[in-house]
Amino acid sequence: QVQLVESGGGLVQPGGSLRLSCVASGIIFSWFDMGWYRQAPGKQRELVATITKGGTINYIDAVKGRFTILRDYAKNTVYLQMNSLEPEDTAVYYCNTKISKNYWGQGTQVTVSS
Repeated sequence: QVQLVESGGGLVQPGGSLRLSCVASGIIFSWFDMGWYRQAPGKQRELVATITKGGTINYIDAVKGRFTILRDYAKNTVYLQMNSLEPEDTAVYYCNTKISKNYWGQGTQVTVSS
């Protein structure tokens, strides 16, 4: 059974940092691409960053230079390091992998506010 469990969200002031973690189980982690998505209130879920099984990384323009995605194969974990956070980054952040279908974690709330 595939399971993705996110953690690390919280309330942070503009300009602050957070690191999100997603632990994957029930899969051979090194075989699959991983991604982070986010969904702000009243908006559609959007892709934030992806990292392939081989380590190729992509980001949306809005987070380039501020966010870093990385994966630890030994810990079956993918991280999203978020720096210079802005109020526009406020959203529920979801971990994702696709194995014949999309699998999602439960989400972790990130709120950027003074």
